[in-house]
Amino acid sequence: MSNGQWYPPEWPDRIRALAAGELTAVTPRRAATVMLLRDRVGADAASGPVVHMLRRRASMAFAGGAYAYPGGGVDPRDDDRLIGWAGPSLESWAARLGVDTVTEAQAIVCAAVRETYEEAGVLLAGPAADTVVGDVTGADWEADREALVARELSFAEFLDRRGLVLRSDLLGAWARWITPAFEPRRYDTWFFVAALPDGQRTRNASTEADRTVWIAPGEAAEGYDRGELLMMPPTVSTLRTLRPYGTAAEALEAADSQDLTPVLAQARLEGDELVLSWPGHDEFTKHIPGAGGGAA
Repeated sequence: MSNGQWYPPEWPDRIRALAAGELTAVTPRRAATVMLLRDRVGADAASGPVVHMLRRRASMAFAGGAYAYPGGGVDPRDDDRLIGWAGPSLESWAARLGVDTVTEAQAIVCAAVRETYEEAGVLLAGPAADTVVGDVTGADWEADREALVARELSFAEFLDRRGLVLRSDLLGAWARWITPAFEPRRYDTWFFVAALPDGQRTRNASTEADRTVWIAPGEAAEGYDRGELLMMPPTVSTLRTLRPYGTAAEALEAADSQDLTPVLAQARLEGDELVLSWPGHDEFTKHIPGAGGGAA
């Protein structure tokens, strides 16, 4: 393979089974992921920001070995209670995310902030609408983070007991991708962009990752192009769209102009060849010959 595209060997058989009516598509679970940016300093500042990425453990059933951003599924408990909220209204978030209700919007934004805290140790919240918490590495913070991971504590409950306000103004919705219909684990994922708050630092807090890096979006995309970094199409696509921005603030400001039309892979047969494509993203198209052939 000429690049680092994550492509499970079982996909062709699953695609054909779906086309033949032998496979029932799983309903995708809503999810959120955050491209956390940090400006470089000194002589490197002009080179633009770096993005926080983690490498999923090779043993993971979904995208094992691939580089990704902190993220995960929506917790339904986060849509059924009022929480401290700063930034754009829930009504405006619902319109931006393309969902019908403010409760759905709240749950998606909560997932973005919660997963960033769970997997990277960074919390986009503060005691007031114009503040952000500083050091969140103490034992009591870690106990709450572990309770969130174990789903013993909802994020809404966490914010309430800590007296915190979710800073939705520190997030910008960037893209939306849906896992292909033939995948056994499917996600309807909103990609957000955010800047690392002053006073906080990232760490590998996820049990799903064996490595984390701060890397320039262009450098990461070039590593994928050379086949050195394994990634899924949404990751590569979003890395490429981050390249033009000189600072994290510029990227966040540009979020409102990004297209949130959902991207869903399509598969079709052309003779004996199966063609897998992501509309609007031709670089990820795969041509899969009949029995005995390999993906191109």
